[in-house]
Amino acid sequence: MSQPNLRVLIPEQQIQQRIREMAAQIDADYPPGPIYVVGILKGACIFLADLARALNRQARIDFIGISSYGRGKTSSGEVKLTKDLDSTIEGADVLIVEDIVDSGVTLTYLKHVLEQRGPRSVRIAALLDKPSRRLRPVEVNYVGFQIPDEFVVGFGLDYAEDYRNLRDVCILGD
Repeated sequence: MSQPNLRVLIPEQQIQQRIREMAAQIDADYPPGPIYVVGILKGACIFLADLARALNRQARIDFIGISSYGRGKTSSGEVKLTKDLDSTIEGADVLIVEDIVDSGVTLTYLKHVLEQRGPRSVRIAALLDKPSRRLRPVEVNYVGFQIPDEFVVGFGLDYAEDYRNLRDVCILGD
């Protein structure tokens, strides 16, 4: 899909290769048994699907809705839970799957919320990381790509609900 205001930052083939590498590291790091893979809606759904299929272990998939953006290009700073998990995570190994780590505000809040529910462990996997935008420190255990401070879309990331279905990660121009 070609759009005049889009420039490919990370092509699909490179994304898929990195997802396979991340899955292998996750498989090696976790003890035997299932892990609860918790995707943050809506952006992480495509990354989560590909990551879960690349794992060589049982992955129980659930989703949580959390927002700090609304319809703009920058975080509002206010975090709200829009959909909770469907199952308990008490005693489980949990892997939060996020599309992009930007300010760190959303993930700091979510990790704290999930840790209160008594899981054995909580780790974070993110397709993209923008460390230059960090407002709150957050440990991301598995990072696909560090990217510059550009507004990106595609592979689940959107602008006002558009562009999620792009196969590449693209920079959205003005």
